Amino acid sequence: MEFTEVIRRRRMVRHFTDQPLAPEVVDRILASALRAPSAGFSQGYAFLSLTYAEDRARFWDVAAPWVVEAWPTTRDAPLIVVPLAHKQAYLDRYAEPDKGWQDKAEARWPVPYWYIDTGMAALLLLLSAIDEGLGGFFFGIRPEQMAQFRAEYGVPDEYTPIGAILIGYRAEEQPVEGSAKTRRRRGTDEVIHHGHWGRFKPSQG
Repeated sequence: MEFTEVIRRRRMVRHFTDQPLAPEVVDRILASALRAPSAGFSQGYAFLSLTYAEDRARFWDVAAPWVVEAWPTTRDAPLIVVPLAHKQAYLDRYAEPDKGWQDKAEARWPVPYWYIDTGMAALLLLLSAIDEGLGGFFFGIRPEQMAQFRAEYGVPDEYTPIGAILIGYRAEEQPVEGSAKTRRRRGTDEVIHHGHWGRFKPSQG
C-alpha cells in the first residue's frame, strides 16, 4: 500500500471481527515498532503482546472492562499490544561517556523522551496494521486499573504502559464513532504556522 494511502486510512477502529491473524503478519507488525526513533538510540521501550485467547480475556478483566462495555466487539480483536516506556534506559544512556550527564537527573530533559519515543513506536504499530489491511485502536489503561494489570502480567515497576493497542480485521459497515463523529479535522491553514506564530499563509518572496 502506498504510504500516503496508509496515512489517509489511519483512524481508530472500535469494531472488530474474530478472524485470526497469520503469525507472520503479527511478527511483521511487532517488528515495525523496533524502527521507532529513540533519543541516544536508548531504545527505552518494550511491548507486551497478547495473542492467545486466554491472555486477551484476562486483559479485559483487569485492564479495560470499560472498553468492552462501550464496544463489545473490541473483545474479538486477535492482537493486543501494550507499549511500555522505560525511563531509566534513557537516564542511564545519557550518563554514558559520549553523553556525559553523569548525575542522571531527569530535570535535564526538556520533555520526557521515553514517552515520546514509545508513542512513536505505537504509531508505527498502528500504521503497520493499516498496511496489512487491518484496523487499530489505541486507548489508555486507567490509573485505578494499573496495579492489577501490572500484577496480572508481571510488568516491572520501571516500565510504564502508555496505553494499549488493538489490532485486527475491521467489522464492515460500522458507523464513525467517538470524537471523530462530532468534531471536524482541522486543516493545514489552521494549524501550520509559516515563519512566525500566527502566520497561517506562506510569505510571498
